[in-house]
Amino acid sequence: MKKIFLVLILIAFSNNTFGQSSQHSTKELGRLFPTKKVVSRYHNNWTQTYYPKRIAEFKKEPLEFGEIVFIGNSITEGGLDWSEKFSVGHIRNRGIAGDVTDGVLKRLNEITYFKPKAVLILIGINDLFSLNNEEDNPALTYDKVVPTPEYVGQNILKIAKIIHRKSPLTKIYVRTLLPTRRAYMKEDILIVNKIIKKNEFKGYYEVIDLYAEFVDSKGELIKDLTKDGVHLNDKGYETWVNFEKPIIEGLQKAHN
Repeated sequence: MKKIFLVLILIAFSNNTFGQSSQHSTKELGRLFPTKKVVSRYHNNWTQTYYPKRIAEFKKEPLEFGEIVFIGNSITEGGLDWSEKFSVGHIRNRGIAGDVTDGVLKRLNEITYFKPKAVLILIGINDLFSLNNEEDNPALTYDKVVPTPEYVGQNILKIAKIIHRKSPLTKIYVRTLLPTRRAYMKEDILIVNKIIKKNEFKGYYEVIDLYAEFVDSKGELIKDLTKDGVHLNDKGYETWVNFEKPIIEGLQKAHN
């Protein structure tokens, strides 16, 4: 009888990891997050200051085991409380304004350690801005050795592959890059999205084609969904949520 009772306790414990809080020492957390000195050479001068500040926020409120994690840049960060937007619990926002694919690679330890239920990735547009920084915003400075669209695409695959290798039960979704209303970026976005789609067959991630949902007949971001040609407005975020709601609800049902 005692053995049966013990088994039941162990089963209950193993089934209760979703969103479970854990206490971690400062030393443990230190290994999960980049240090203040760790920034990407592809971060612009503003992001090199902001990235460590955002990492410090993550460190104060680390993930919990078994959550859904949104990984990205300002477009993801700008969604704020994604749990509220989707009306479900345990969606964590790991967007950092200005971040690039290389920056995400440097902060994956937290993600893989906490073994999320799922991760949904949208990253790469700032890498492409680096290729065109003189045309976009001369006030921001970048390393002159900037990545190519192919480099960006391969980095996105690398992000997904690392998560899959270190957390094999995590469901991974890679979102295609959103279109913009900056004409000089159209071709680069298409190149990256082609790489994302072409490699889905390898089986360690699924594609969410956000691009197709947000593009107009001219290959630009639908005007009514953006506030500046790149970032989304409230209607844009509402469109995003409506599009992905079946996926998020499916993840919730799979857990329950």
